[in-house]
Amino acid sequence: MAPPLSRRHALRRAVNLVNGTTAAGLLAARLGRVPVRQGPGGLLLAGGWNHPLPRAAAFTLGNVILYRSRVSQAFDAGPASALLRHEARHSSQYAVLGPAFLPLYFAAAGFSKLRSGDPASSNIFEILAGLSDGGYRTRASRPPHHRNHRNCPNRGV
Repeated sequence: MAPPLSRRHALRRAVNLVNGTTAAGLLAARLGRVPVRQGPGGLLLAGGWNHPLPRAAAFTLGNVILYRSRVSQAFDAGPASALLRHEARHSSQYAVLGPAFLPLYFAAAGFSKLRSGDPASSNIFEILAGLSDGGYRTRASRPPHHRNHRNCPNRGV
């Protein structure tokens, strides 16, 4: 029997049920033919994702964490796993933003790709979820690139 949920976890679970993001996660698991099991903190764990997209080792939809077999030990280790904590933080982000999380996340990933060369290093959602817990490295931002330096407002400053 699972331990009782904290108020915070129960609220996250309820909000993600109401906003439909957990339903989207369960649908993705079903379409991907990935078994779902109870995890800590009211999360649902769906291990064995083997589709090409997304390319991430793990991703979250509402309270459902879908992950590839190569990282299954991170989800079998229990709540002490850094990757599980990272994905749980994304679940909390869904509770705050609801379905708007996905387009905002993808916009932040695009900004990060332009700024640092990868979709995570400057992505506010990944930063708040803990870059290192998610297995990401922090990269320095790229300086702005100006093709025509003659028209650059800082030229000669």
